[in-house]
Amino acid sequence: MSIHCELLTGADGARLGIATLDAAKTLNALTLSMIEALDTRLREWANDPGVVCVLLRGNGAKAFCAGGDVRALAQACRESPGGVPPLAATFFEREYRLDHLLHTYPKPLLCWGHGHVLGGGMGLLQGANLRIVTPSTRLAMPEVSIGLYPDVGASGFLSRLPGKLGLFLGLTGSPINARDALDLGLADRFLGEGQQDALIDELLQLNWQEQTELQLCSLLRAEQHRARAELPEPQWLPRRAQIDALLDVCDPVAAWRAVCGLQGHADPLLAAAGERVQQGCPLTGHLLWEQLRRARTLSLAQVFQMEYAMSLNCCRHPEFSEGVRARLIDKDQQPRWHWPDVGQVPGAVVQAHFSPVWEGAHPLADLEQPSGLRASP
Repeated sequence: MSIHCELLTGADGARLGIATLDAAKTLNALTLSMIEALDTRLREWANDPGVVCVLLRGNGAKAFCAGGDVRALAQACRESPGGVPPLAATFFEREYRLDHLLHTYPKPLLCWGHGHVLGGGMGLLQGANLRIVTPSTRLAMPEVSIGLYPDVGASGFLSRLPGKLGLFLGLTGSPINARDALDLGLADRFLGEGQQDALIDELLQLNWQEQTELQLCSLLRAEQHRARAELPEPQWLPRRAQIDALLDVCDPVAAWRAVCGLQGHADPLLAAAGERVQQGCPLTGHLLWEQLRRARTLSLAQVFQMEYAMSLNCCRHPEFSEGVRARLIDKDQQPRWHWPDVGQVPGAVVQAHFSPVWEGAHPLADLEQPSGLRASP
Protein backbone atom coordinates (compact mmCIF):
# COMPACT_ATOMS: atom_id res chain seq x y z
CA MET A 1 0.00 0.00 0.00
CA SER A 2 2.91 2.37 0.81
CA ILE A 3 0.86 4.96 2.70
CA HIS A 4 1.57 5.50 6.38
CA CYS A 5 -1.06 7.38 8.38
CA GLU A 6 -0.99 8.50 12.00
CA LEU A 7 -2.92 10.74 14.36
CA LEU A 8 -1.11 12.98 16.85
CA THR A 9 -2.97 14.58 19.77
CA GLY A 10 -2.30 18.20 20.61
CA ALA A 11 -2.31 20.16 23.84
CA ASP A 12 -6.06 20.81 23.77
CA GLY A 13 -6.98 17.28 22.67
CA ALA A 14 -7.33 18.20 19.00
CA ARG A 15 -5.77 15.73 16.60
CA LEU A 16 -3.42 16.24 13.65
CA GLY A 17 -3.62 13.69 10.84
CA ILE A 18 -0.34 12.95 9.08
CA ALA A 19 -0.39 11.00 5.81
CA THR A 20 3.02 9.96 4.45
CA LEU A 21 3.71 8.63 0.97
CA ASP A 22 6.06 5.82 1.96
CA ALA A 23 7.72 4.48 -1.18
CA ALA A 24 11.06 6.27 -1.18
CA LYS A 25 12.71 3.79 -3.57
CA THR A 26 10.31 4.85 -6.33
CA LEU A 27 10.37 8.51 -5.26
CA ASN A 28 6.90 7.96 -3.82
CA ALA A 29 5.35 7.39 -7.25
CA LEU A 30 1.61 6.87 -6.88
CA THR A 31 0.17 3.41 -7.42
CA LEU A 32 -3.54 2.71 -7.54
CA SER A 33 -3.45 1.17 -4.06
CA MET A 34 -1.70 4.27 -2.67
CA ILE A 35 -4.30 6.56 -4.23
CA GLU A 36 -7.18 4.52 -2.84
CA ALA A 37 -5.66 4.28 0.64
CA LEU A 38 -4.96 8.01 0.81
CA ASP A 39 -8.43 8.88 -0.47
CA THR A 40 -10.10 6.64 2.11
CA ARG A 41 -8.10 8.02 5.01
CA LEU A 42 -8.56 11.67 4.02
CA ARG A 43 -12.32 11.19 3.81
CA GLU A 44 -12.34 9.57 7.24
CA TRP A 45 -10.43 12.49 8.71
CA ALA A 46 -12.66 15.01 6.95
CA ASN A 47 -15.68 13.48 8.69
CA ASP A 48 -14.00 13.10 12.10
CA PRO A 49 -14.68 16.21 14.24
CA GLY A 50 -11.67 15.40 16.39
CA VAL A 51 -9.25 15.85 13.47
CA VAL A 52 -8.59 19.56 13.00
CA CYS A 53 -5.73 19.60 10.50
CA VAL A 54 -3.98 17.30 8.01
CA LEU A 55 -0.37 17.19 6.83
CA LEU A 56 0.50 15.37 3.61
CA ARG A 57 4.18 14.55 3.07
CA GLY A 58 6.55 12.11 1.38
CA ASN A 59 9.21 9.84 2.82
CA GLY A 60 12.86 10.14 1.78
CA ALA A 61 15.03 13.14 1.03
CA LYS A 62 14.72 13.09 -2.75
CA ALA A 63 11.03 13.59 -3.45
CA PHE A 64 7.58 14.34 -2.16
CA CYS A 65 6.13 12.51 -5.15
CA ALA A 66 7.60 11.91 -8.60
CA GLY A 67 4.23 11.27 -10.27
CA GLY A 68 2.10 8.25 -11.04
CA ASP A 69 3.16 4.66 -11.62
CA VAL A 70 3.10 5.03 -15.40
CA ARG A 71 5.08 1.85 -16.03
CA ALA A 72 2.13 -0.31 -14.99
CA LEU A 73 -0.25 1.83 -17.04
CA ALA A 74 1.92 1.64 -20.14
CA GLN A 75 2.23 -2.12 -19.84
CA ALA A 76 -1.56 -2.40 -19.65
CA CYS A 77 -1.86 -0.20 -22.74
CA ARG A 78 0.57 -2.39 -24.69
CA GLU A 79 -1.57 -5.41 -23.82
CA SER A 80 -4.75 -3.67 -25.07
CA PRO A 81 -3.71 -1.80 -28.23
CA GLY A 82 -6.36 0.65 -29.40
CA GLY A 83 -8.49 0.14 -26.31
CA VAL A 84 -8.74 1.52 -22.79
CA PRO A 85 -7.31 -0.94 -20.23
CA PRO A 86 -9.49 -1.34 -17.11
CA LEU A 87 -6.47 -0.35 -15.00
CA ALA A 88 -6.24 3.00 -16.81
CA ALA A 89 -9.96 3.75 -16.47
CA THR A 90 -9.83 2.99 -12.75
CA PHE A 91 -6.47 4.67 -12.06
CA PHE A 92 -7.33 8.01 -13.62
CA GLU A 93 -10.82 8.10 -12.10
CA ARG A 94 -9.49 7.45 -8.61
CA GLU A 95 -6.54 9.82 -9.02
CA TYR A 96 -8.70 12.71 -10.19
CA ARG A 97 -11.23 12.06 -7.42
CA LEU A 98 -8.39 12.30 -4.92
CA ASP A 99 -7.10 15.52 -6.47
CA HIS A 100 -10.58 17.03 -6.43
CA LEU A 101 -11.00 16.00 -2.80
CA LEU A 102 -7.82 17.88 -1.88
CA HIS A 103 -9.01 21.02 -3.67
CA THR A 104 -12.32 20.91 -1.78
CA TYR A 105 -11.08 19.66 1.59
CA PRO A 106 -13.08 21.15 4.48
CA LYS A 107 -10.17 21.39 6.94
CA PRO A 108 -6.69 22.94 6.85
CA LEU A 109 -4.57 20.64 4.68
CA LEU A 110 -0.84 21.28 4.49
CA CYS A 111 1.34 19.63 1.85
CA TRP A 112 5.12 19.48 2.30
CA GLY A 113 6.43 19.57 -1.28
CA HIS A 114 10.16 18.93 -0.95
CA GLY A 115 12.47 17.54 -3.62
CA HIS A 116 10.93 16.29 -6.83
CA VAL A 117 7.25 17.13 -7.20
CA LEU A 118 6.35 15.86 -10.65
CA GLY A 119 3.14 15.07 -12.52
CA GLY A 120 0.81 13.35 -10.07
CA GLY A 121 2.79 14.88 -7.21
CA MET A 122 1.89 18.31 -8.55
CA GLY A 123 -1.76 17.26 -8.51
CA LEU A 124 -1.49 16.55 -4.79
CA LEU A 125 0.47 19.71 -3.96
CA GLN A 126 -1.75 22.04 -5.96
CA GLY A 127 -4.86 20.62 -4.30
CA ALA A 128 -3.69 21.47 -0.78
CA ASN A 129 -4.79 24.77 0.72
CA LEU A 130 -1.36 25.35 2.29
CA ARG A 131 1.39 24.40 -0.16
CA ILE A 132 4.86 24.35 1.38
CA VAL A 133 8.07 24.30 -0.68
CA THR A 134 11.69 23.99 0.42
CA PRO A 135 15.21 24.68 -0.92
CA SER A 136 15.26 21.27 -2.63
CA THR A 137 11.87 21.66 -4.33
CA ARG A 138 11.75 21.05 -8.06
CA LEU A 139 8.22 21.20 -9.47
CA ALA A 140 7.53 20.08 -13.03
CA MET A 141 4.96 18.67 -15.41
CA PRO A 142 7.29 16.58 -17.63
CA GLU A 143 4.67 14.59 -19.55
CA VAL A 144 5.95 15.83 -22.92
CA SER A 145 8.82 13.37 -22.56
CA ILE A 146 6.53 10.32 -22.29
CA GLY A 147 3.77 11.13 -24.78
CA LEU A 148 1.14 12.05 -22.23
CA TYR A 149 0.07 15.64 -21.40
CA PRO A 150 0.02 17.79 -18.21
CA ASP A 151 -2.97 16.40 -16.28
CA VAL A 152 -4.01 16.21 -12.57
CA GLY A 153 -5.63 19.65 -12.88
CA ALA A 154 -2.76 21.26 -14.82
CA SER A 155 -5.27 22.47 -17.41
CA GLY A 156 -6.39 24.85 -14.67
CA PHE A 157 -3.21 25.80 -12.86
CA LEU A 158 -1.06 26.19 -15.99
CA SER A 159 -3.69 28.27 -17.76
CA ARG A 160 -3.69 30.72 -14.82
CA LEU A 161 0.04 31.46 -14.96
CA PRO A 162 1.02 34.90 -16.26
CA GLY A 163 1.59 35.45 -19.95
CA LYS A 164 2.82 32.42 -21.86
CA LEU A 165 4.55 30.76 -18.92
CA GLY A 166 1.92 28.03 -18.55
CA LEU A 167 2.28 27.07 -22.21
CA PHE A 168 6.08 27.21 -21.97
CA LEU A 169 6.31 25.10 -18.82
CA GLY A 170 3.86 22.54 -20.19
CA LEU A 171 5.70 22.28 -23.52
CA THR A 172 9.14 21.98 -21.99
CA GLY A 173 8.57 20.22 -18.66
CA SER A 174 11.06 22.70 -17.21
CA PRO A 175 11.62 22.51 -13.44
CA ILE A 176 10.38 25.25 -11.14
CA ASN A 177 12.27 26.04 -7.94
CA ALA A 178 10.76 27.25 -4.68
CA ARG A 179 11.10 30.93 -5.53
CA ASP A 180 9.45 30.32 -8.92
CA ALA A 181 6.63 28.45 -7.20
CA LEU A 182 5.95 31.34 -4.84
CA ASP A 183 6.25 33.93 -7.62
CA LEU A 184 3.85 32.04 -9.88
CA GLY A 185 1.23 31.23 -7.24
CA LEU A 186 2.07 27.52 -7.17
CA ALA A 187 3.12 27.55 -3.51
CA ASP A 188 2.13 29.44 -0.37
CA ARG A 189 5.08 29.14 2.03
CA PHE A 190 8.81 28.48 1.96
CA LEU A 191 10.41 26.53 4.82
CA GLY A 192 13.82 24.95 5.37
CA GLU A 193 14.36 21.22 4.92
CA GLY A 194 14.80 20.71 8.65
CA GLN A 195 11.76 22.67 9.84
CA GLN A 196 9.12 19.99 9.42
CA ASP A 197 9.40 18.51 12.92
CA ALA A 198 9.23 21.96 14.50
CA LEU A 199 6.18 22.77 12.38
CA ILE A 200 4.41 19.62 13.58
CA ASP A 201 5.23 20.44 17.21
CA GLU A 202 3.85 23.93 16.82
CA LEU A 203 0.69 22.70 15.11
CA LEU A 204 0.10 20.47 18.12
CA GLN A 205 0.39 23.48 20.43
CA LEU A 206 -2.16 25.64 18.63
CA ASN A 207 -5.54 26.44 20.13
CA TRP A 208 -7.83 24.98 17.48
CA GLN A 209 -10.98 26.35 19.10
CA GLU A 210 -10.73 29.90 17.79
CA GLN A 211 -9.02 32.09 15.16
CA THR A 212 -7.52 29.05 13.46
CA GLU A 213 -6.65 30.83 10.22
CA LEU A 214 -4.94 33.67 12.06
CA GLN A 215 -2.89 31.29 14.18
CA LEU A 216 -1.85 29.19 11.19
CA CYS A 217 -0.86 32.28 9.25
CA SER A 218 1.23 33.62 12.12
CA LEU A 219 2.92 30.27 12.64
CA LEU A 220 3.83 29.78 9.00
CA ARG A 221 4.94 33.38 8.60
CA ALA A 222 7.33 33.00 11.52
CA GLU A 223 8.71 29.70 10.20
CA GLN A 224 9.16 31.18 6.72
CA HIS A 225 11.04 34.15 8.19
CA ARG A 226 13.57 31.76 9.70
CA ALA A 227 14.22 30.19 6.30
CA ARG A 228 14.43 33.39 4.24
CA ALA A 229 18.20 33.16 3.67
CA GLU A 230 17.77 29.80 1.90
CA LEU A 231 15.32 31.03 -0.74
CA PRO A 232 16.81 30.47 -4.23
CA GLU A 233 16.98 33.06 -6.98
CA PRO A 234 14.01 33.27 -9.37
CA GLN A 235 14.30 31.58 -12.76
CA TRP A 236 11.18 32.12 -14.83
CA LEU A 237 9.60 35.49 -14.06
CA PRO A 238 12.82 37.30 -15.06
CA ARG A 239 12.53 35.52 -18.43
CA ARG A 240 8.82 36.08 -18.87
CA ALA A 241 9.09 38.91 -21.42
CA GLN A 242 11.38 36.80 -23.59
CA ILE A 243 9.10 33.77 -23.32
CA ASP A 244 5.98 35.82 -24.03
CA ALA A 245 7.58 37.20 -27.19
CA LEU A 246 8.78 33.75 -28.26
CA LEU A 247 5.32 32.21 -27.91
CA ASP A 248 3.36 35.09 -29.41
CA VAL A 249 2.17 32.72 -32.12
CA CYS A 250 -1.19 31.55 -33.41
CA ASP A 251 -0.96 27.76 -33.40
CA PRO A 252 0.72 24.82 -31.63
CA VAL A 253 3.01 24.02 -34.56
CA ALA A 254 4.55 27.50 -34.44
CA ALA A 255 4.84 27.32 -30.64
CA TRP A 256 6.62 23.95 -30.77
CA ARG A 257 9.06 25.09 -33.44
CA ALA A 258 9.76 28.35 -31.63
CA VAL A 259 10.76 26.55 -28.44
CA CYS A 260 12.80 23.97 -30.37
CA GLY A 261 14.73 26.94 -31.74
CA LEU A 262 16.07 27.63 -28.25
CA GLN A 263 18.55 24.77 -28.56
CA GLY A 264 22.06 26.17 -28.27
CA HIS A 265 20.79 29.42 -26.73
CA ALA A 266 23.31 31.37 -24.68
CA ASP A 267 20.99 31.15 -21.68
CA PRO A 268 21.46 27.58 -20.30
CA LEU A 269 17.91 27.40 -18.92
CA LEU A 270 16.37 28.28 -22.26
CA ALA A 271 18.75 25.99 -24.14
CA ALA A 272 17.79 23.06 -21.90
CA ALA A 273 14.11 23.83 -22.47
CA GLY A 274 14.64 23.73 -26.23
CA GLU A 275 16.40 20.38 -26.02
CA ARG A 276 13.56 18.85 -23.98
CA VAL A 277 11.01 19.91 -26.57
CA GLN A 278 13.12 18.64 -29.44
CA GLN A 279 13.17 15.20 -27.76
CA GLY A 280 9.53 15.37 -26.67
CA CYS A 281 6.27 14.12 -28.14
CA PRO A 282 4.78 16.40 -30.79
CA LEU A 283 1.25 15.15 -30.07
CA THR A 284 1.65 16.45 -26.50
CA GLY A 285 2.27 19.94 -27.87
CA HIS A 286 -1.04 19.88 -29.71
CA LEU A 287 -2.94 18.48 -26.72
CA LEU A 288 -1.46 21.10 -24.39
CA TRP A 289 -2.41 23.96 -26.69
CA GLU A 290 -5.99 22.77 -26.92
CA GLN A 291 -6.44 21.90 -23.24
CA LEU A 292 -5.21 25.33 -22.12
CA ARG A 293 -7.54 27.00 -24.62
CA ARG A 294 -10.53 25.05 -23.32
CA ALA A 295 -9.63 25.34 -19.63
CA ARG A 296 -10.07 29.11 -19.51
CA THR A 297 -13.83 28.71 -19.15
CA LEU A 298 -13.98 25.48 -17.11
CA SER A 299 -14.72 24.90 -13.44
CA LEU A 300 -12.45 22.69 -11.33
CA ALA A 301 -14.76 19.69 -11.78
CA GLN A 302 -14.97 20.29 -15.52
CA VAL A 303 -11.17 20.38 -15.75
CA PHE A 304 -10.92 16.91 -14.22
CA GLN A 305 -13.75 15.64 -16.41
CA MET A 306 -11.99 16.92 -19.53
CA GLU A 307 -8.66 15.46 -18.45
CA TYR A 308 -10.25 12.08 -17.75
CA ALA A 309 -11.32 11.84 -21.39
CA MET A 310 -7.90 12.99 -22.55
CA SER A 311 -6.07 10.44 -20.40
CA LEU A 312 -8.15 7.49 -21.56
CA ASN A 313 -7.68 8.54 -25.17
CA CYS A 314 -3.93 8.81 -24.64
CA CYS A 315 -4.04 5.17 -23.55
CA ARG A 316 -5.69 4.27 -26.88
CA HIS A 317 -2.91 5.85 -28.94
CA PRO A 318 0.68 4.58 -29.23
CA GLU A 319 2.61 7.65 -28.07
CA PHE A 320 2.13 7.15 -24.32
CA SER A 321 3.25 3.53 -24.12
CA GLU A 322 6.16 4.23 -26.48
CA GLY A 323 7.31 7.23 -24.44
CA VAL A 324 7.26 5.24 -21.21
CA ARG A 325 9.12 2.40 -22.89
CA ALA A 326 11.90 4.68 -24.14
CA ARG A 327 12.26 6.82 -21.02
CA LEU A 328 11.51 4.49 -18.11
CA ILE A 329 11.54 0.83 -19.19
CA ASP A 330 14.19 0.20 -21.86
CA LYS A 331 15.74 3.61 -21.11
CA ASP A 332 17.23 3.92 -24.58
CA GLN A 333 15.97 7.54 -24.64
CA GLN A 334 14.98 7.07 -28.30
CA PRO A 335 11.19 7.14 -28.51
CA ARG A 336 9.82 6.28 -31.93
CA TRP A 337 6.85 8.65 -32.07
CA HIS A 338 3.99 7.73 -34.39
CA TRP A 339 3.88 11.41 -35.46
CA PRO A 340 7.50 12.61 -35.19
CA ASP A 341 6.81 15.84 -37.11
CA VAL A 342 4.71 18.35 -35.16
CA GLY A 343 3.31 19.64 -38.44
CA GLN A 344 1.94 16.23 -39.40
CA VAL A 345 -0.20 15.49 -36.33
CA PRO A 346 -3.78 15.20 -37.66
CA GLY A 347 -6.22 17.71 -36.22
CA ALA A 348 -8.89 15.02 -36.03
CA VAL A 349 -6.64 12.95 -33.76
CA VAL A 350 -6.16 15.90 -31.42
CA GLN A 351 -9.87 16.63 -31.21
CA ALA A 352 -10.67 12.94 -30.66
CA HIS A 353 -8.68 13.03 -27.42
CA PHE A 354 -11.46 15.19 -25.92
CA SER A 355 -14.25 12.75 -26.82
CA PRO A 356 -15.81 10.28 -24.36
CA VAL A 357 -14.75 6.64 -24.55
CA TRP A 358 -17.34 5.28 -22.11
CA GLU A 359 -21.04 4.51 -22.19
CA GLY A 360 -23.60 6.57 -20.28
CA ALA A 361 -22.88 9.33 -17.77
CA HIS A 362 -19.39 10.69 -17.24
CA PRO A 363 -17.63 8.61 -14.55
CA LEU A 364 -16.71 11.87 -12.77
CA ALA A 365 -20.05 13.64 -13.22
CA ASP A 366 -20.66 13.75 -9.46
CA LEU A 367 -17.59 15.92 -8.82
CA GLU A 368 -19.91 18.89 -9.19
CA GLN A 369 -21.23 18.07 -5.70
CA PRO A 370 -20.08 20.93 -3.45
CA SER A 371 -18.77 18.80 -0.57
CA GLY A 372 -16.43 16.73 -2.69
CA LEU A 373 -16.74 14.05 0.01
CA ARG A 374 -18.62 11.38 -1.87
CA ALA A 375 -17.61 7.96 -0.59
CA SER A 376 -14.99 6.26 -2.71
CA PRO A 377 -16.45 3.69 -5.11
